[in-house]
Amino acid sequence: MNNKLEVIGIDHGWSMMKTISQVFVTGVKEITTTPALFGDVLEYEGKFYKVGTVRQEVKDTKVEDDSFYLLTLAAVAKELKRRGLAEAKVFLAVGLPLTRFGAEKNDFIKYLTKNKRVSFKYENESYHIEIDDVAVFPQCYAAVVDKIPAMAKKTLIVDIGSWTIDIMPVINKSPDESKCVTIPKGLITCMRSINEQCVRQLNGEVDESEIQNIMRYGRS
Repeated sequence: MNNKLEVIGIDHGWSMMKTISQVFVTGVKEITTTPALFGDVLEYEGKFYKVGTVRQEVKDTKVEDDSFYLLTLAAVAKELKRRGLAEAKVFLAVGLPLTRFGAEKNDFIKYLTKNKRVSFKYENESYHIEIDDVAVFPQCYAAVVDKIPAMAKKTLIVDIGSWTIDIMPVINKSPDESKCVTIPKGLITCMRSINEQCVRQLNGEVDESEIQNIMRYGRS
């Protein structure tokens, strides 16, 4: 195994999984038979999973089942493939909602490091990784920490995510944690509200991917 440490940052969103180069839907579903096609298929511990189709339902935390663990393996595979690697020692950098950081950090680290060495296949290619360590950072803060020195006397940072909106005041170039707020009314809640109105007015729902395209590009 290559002794070089591969640092892989992963944003475990409730709508999208994101790395520095990859974005895919936060969805994973077991395939009960050997698949005919292996595009976006993860094979782990004798089971096959289709990755990136229908979004997972939101749960109280990200460690309640194996979904985010499997999605993490898929994200690692995508990044290693881009780097031309099939074996690697990996350092994971991940995030959690700002005001839930302290309560959920240790459980998330244990969840992602439950297996030190992991072998799996993604898109029918074998990967062997050793998880060296996991660092968890508070969302919102991590996105702007390098920009804080240039901020004005009072700045309000708003991070709108899939499930939460993190709000962080920065006073005199220092985050005021006592006034930080996490609101569970992100993109998913917004899309649900849009579909409620679609049902009322048009008697039908719009696929979430179409709503996101309109939000991002102004067209479906």
